[in-house]
Amino acid sequence: LKTLLLISLLTTISYGNNNNTNETHCPDHELWEWLTAHQPVYILLITVLGIMLNMFVLIVFCFHKKACTIAEIYLSNLAAADLVLVSCLPFWAVNMLNDFNWPFGHFMCKVINVGIKMNAYCSIYFLVLVSIDRYVALVHAMSHGRMRSPKYAKLGCLLTWGFGLLLSIPVFIFRELGYIPEYGTVCYLNYPSHNVHVICDGILIIFSFVIPISIISFCTLNIIQALKSQAIERFNAENTERKATILVLAVLVAFLICWVPFHVITIVDVLLRGGILEGCHFENAVDISLQIFTYLAFLNSILNPILYVIVGKNFRKKVRELFQQWGHRTKTSSDSTRSNLSSTLKTSV
Repeated sequence: LKTLLLISLLTTISYGNNNNTNETHCPDHELWEWLTAHQPVYILLITVLGIMLNMFVLIVFCFHKKACTIAEIYLSNLAAADLVLVSCLPFWAVNMLNDFNWPFGHFMCKVINVGIKMNAYCSIYFLVLVSIDRYVALVHAMSHGRMRSPKYAKLGCLLTWGFGLLLSIPVFIFRELGYIPEYGTVCYLNYPSHNVHVICDGILIIFSFVIPISIISFCTLNIIQALKSQAIERFNAENTERKATILVLAVLVAFLICWVPFHVITIVDVLLRGGILEGCHFENAVDISLQIFTYLAFLNSILNPILYVIVGKNFRKKVRELFQQWGHRTKTSSDSTRSNLSSTLKTSV
C-alpha cells in the first residue's frame, strides 16, 4: 500500500478499489524506504531554490525599464508556471512527513494537484510557443514577421494558461480524500473505472508529450539548419535574435532531458497496467522509475533560471541594467532627502 501511495503522490497513477490487487507486487523495501526518507528533503530544496530563482527571473523581466521581447514574454510565463509548481510542492512534503495523512482538507487536495498538473501542461506549451517564435524569426521572418508581436504573444500565453487549466479538470474532479486505517486521511486519485483511467493517461501522453514534442522537434531542427545556413547572415547586424535563439535551445534541451524520461516511463506504465507488458519485478522497476523521473522533471523548474544567467547574455545585461536602475533611484532619493533636509535647516535658521 505504501508503494501505491508513493506513486499516486504526484503522478497520474490512481489509488482505488479497482487497484487493490496491485498493492504488494515485488516491493523493493530498501529502495522504497530510501526514497521515502529523502523525498521531503529533496522537495523542500527544490521549493526553496525554485521560488528564489523564478522570482528573480520574474522581477528582472517585469521591472526592467525596457519592455520584454516576444521570447522574454514566453520565458517569463514559463518562470511563472515553474513558480506555481514549486509553490505547491511543500504541501506534499508536509504530507509525506505526516505519514501521508493529508492535513490540508478536501479543497486543497484538489487545488494543489491541479497546480502541479497545470505546470506539466503549461510549461511545455510555453516552450512550444517560444519554439514557434524562434522558427518564424529565423526561418520565415520575411513572410510571417507580422505574426510576431507582443500582443499576439500575450494572447498566446493567456490561451496556454486556459488550455492547461482545462486539461487539469480531470485531476480536480477525481482527486479525493479517503480514510485508510494505516495512514489516516489520504489525498489520492480515485478514477471511477479503468476506462476513465486509461483515457486520462492517454490525454496526458498525447497533449503533454506527443503533440508538443513533435512541434518542438520540427521547429528546433529547422532553427538549427537556419543557424548553420548562409541565409542567417542577415541577422548578424542584430545579434539579439541569435542570442535569444541560443538561450531558447538551451532551455529546450534542459526540458527534454528532465521531462522525456517521465513521459516515456508513463507510457510503459500504461502498457503495464493494460496487460500488454507483464512481470513482477518489471512492474516494481517501473514504479520506482516513475518516482525518480517525476522528481527529475521537477528539477527543470530550477534549471531554467540558471540557464538564463549562464547562457542568456541579454538576460545578464538586463540584470546589470536593473541594478543600475535601482542604484540610480536610490541615489536620487538619497540626494533628494538630503536636499530637503538642508532646505529645512536653512529655513529654521
